[in-house]
Amino acid sequence: MPAIAIIGAMDEEVAHVAAALNDVTVTSEAGLTITRGTLTTDNGDEFDIIATVGGMGTVNIAATTQHLIDVSRPDAVIFSGIAGNLNPSLHVNDVVLGGTLRYLDTDMRLVGQWKPGTADDPVREFHSDDRLIEFADQALTDLGITHIVGIIATGDYFVDDPAKVEQVVRETGADAVEMEGAAVAHVAARNDVPALVIRALSDNADTDYEEFKAFDISEYADTAAKLTVNIIKRM
Repeated sequence: MPAIAIIGAMDEEVAHVAAALNDVTVTSEAGLTITRGTLTTDNGDEFDIIATVGGMGTVNIAATTQHLIDVSRPDAVIFSGIAGNLNPSLHVNDVVLGGTLRYLDTDMRLVGQWKPGTADDPVREFHSDDRLIEFADQALTDLGITHIVGIIATGDYFVDDPAKVEQVVRETGADAVEMEGAAVAHVAARNDVPALVIRALSDNADTDYEEFKAFDISEYADTAAKLTVNIIKRM
């Protein structure tokens, strides 16, 4: 039976995904709460689903992604969450699909030599799977959510002022900035697993972190879960 690994941004999102599954079980592994179940696609196929909250930052999310790949051998990894908007044509609640994912603070001449790159031709960036992007594009269109296939920048620091925003845009050309997406795509590429990174825009990368912590982001959970389930049902 095909398997899909889902990494969410918050417990509420995984709970919403669980509500759409059959034969649900919950376990604790590697510091994670793992939800497992099955989901029937529109074609009548049945998928094994393994879902969890990923954790913030590149190390946490890389560890989560590798664990899910090791224990479930998924046919795809879908990662959803929130990001700061860098594109003046987009607005809060719009979505960026990570067609391209770039690190902010990593020298890819060194890191990119590892699979799937080489010393002579290091990887400079990572990409979501084209087929998964197509399914996501269809699902977002049907849900009436404004979205683009764009560039997502990932770094282990919070982008919250105009100088940092200008730097990120200049160095990466990104439409959105966050702290995990490139690491998910990176680990998936090392394991030859197709991945999809989905980012809903929560602010315009202009909010101080202490203020951002007080935001209620639970409103994104239901939409993110519906989108993820919708994508899988199209597969």
